[in-house]
Amino acid sequence: MLKKLLPMALAAALCLPAIADEASVRTAVEAKLNSKVDRVTKTPYLGLYEIFVGGDIIYTDEKVSALLFEGKLVDTKNMKNITNERIQKLTAIKFSDLPLELAVKQVRGDGKRMFATFEDPNCGYCKKLAKDLTKLDNVTIYTFLYPILSPDSLEKSKQIWCATDKAKAWNDWMVDGKAPTGKSDCDTAAVQKTVEAGRKLAINGTPTIFFADGERIPGAVPVARIEEKLAQQPGK
Repeated sequence: MLKKLLPMALAAALCLPAIADEASVRTAVEAKLNSKVDRVTKTPYLGLYEIFVGGDIIYTDEKVSALLFEGKLVDTKNMKNITNERIQKLTAIKFSDLPLELAVKQVRGDGKRMFATFEDPNCGYCKKLAKDLTKLDNVTIYTFLYPILSPDSLEKSKQIWCATDKAKAWNDWMVDGKAPTGKSDCDTAAVQKTVEAGRKLAINGTPTIFFADGERIPGAVPVARIEEKLAQQPGK
């Protein structure tokens, strides 16, 4: 998203009179980027405004005299990455809004701890994650088949969805490397619906994890980090 916006921003004139409020900053930035801004928030740092657009954060000053793309704002008092924390908050969802009926469901132990993943069957990081997740117990994992890497990803996703035991077919491939061999001509509308849902959620890479509190974490995070999040679920 930002790679598309950056050339337009640089091509625009970047000198404006002082702007006093978030609404005015929003208007000015939208004019520069020729794109709708989702949210503008004044930060407590250096007079900067946080601009949330297209799932990313950029920064500007009150004059919109410059735009900072792909930078990370760090609070030197505690060395917290403020940008990452804000992205996690701004991209969070309501877990109950996920179309869980479209996911491959795995229940281990009491199944009380829940999270969901969007994964492509040909994604190397997803395979690493799948292997790591075998170490977890007392969880319910909802795996959304999200074939965005290649036509073969779509074919494998359909074969896994058509399997009698979807979870076994998924793990056979992702964990053990046993490619699905079944048919792919059952009703696979769920796979296409998952792709559509993922696009609405602005999921641009796999794996992407959603926890019960709505937090989104992109990438194959260490299993210890997943355990930490699961331990924070209410009543756990």
